[in-house]
Amino acid sequence: MTTSTKADLKKRALKAVAEYGVHLTLFRNAMSEWAGLNVTDMECLRFLFLKGVATPSELARQTGLTSGAATAMLDRLEKANLIERRPNPNDRRGTLITPAESAAEKVRSWFESARNAQDELISSYSESELEIISDAFERFTKLWDQEREKLQSDQ
Repeated sequence: MTTSTKADLKKRALKAVAEYGVHLTLFRNAMSEWAGLNVTDMECLRFLFLKGVATPSELARQTGLTSGAATAMLDRLEKANLIERRPNPNDRRGTLITPAESAAEKVRSWFESARNAQDELISSYSESELEIISDAFERFTKLWDQEREKLQSDQ
């Protein structure tokens, strides 16, 4: 049996994080294609489910689309009954975008197999292991937010 040094474990952990990111992207791409949407459409939905409401301009910024491309994306999502456009009460010319009421259940059903597999995997860990896993993912989330903010402040 070989013993791993901290340096070896660090390399293994960072490689696992990188591979996780790649494989999550591959899964999201496959899910988007399966659902008949493109990756940016799915990213927009993910952002809307997280935030609840957004302006078209905000969605364009979050997805990296031009305003025209964002409008086309929103048209596709509205046609698929996944979003709703509502008047902005703070700007009579503006529009707010929200997930359609039926969207959460529809999208939830798409990911049921993955959620069940995740639950089975995460249930196999002890409470102390779950503390470490949770801490690592929370810290990585904060790290990526900080790195994104650095990039955006340099623009």
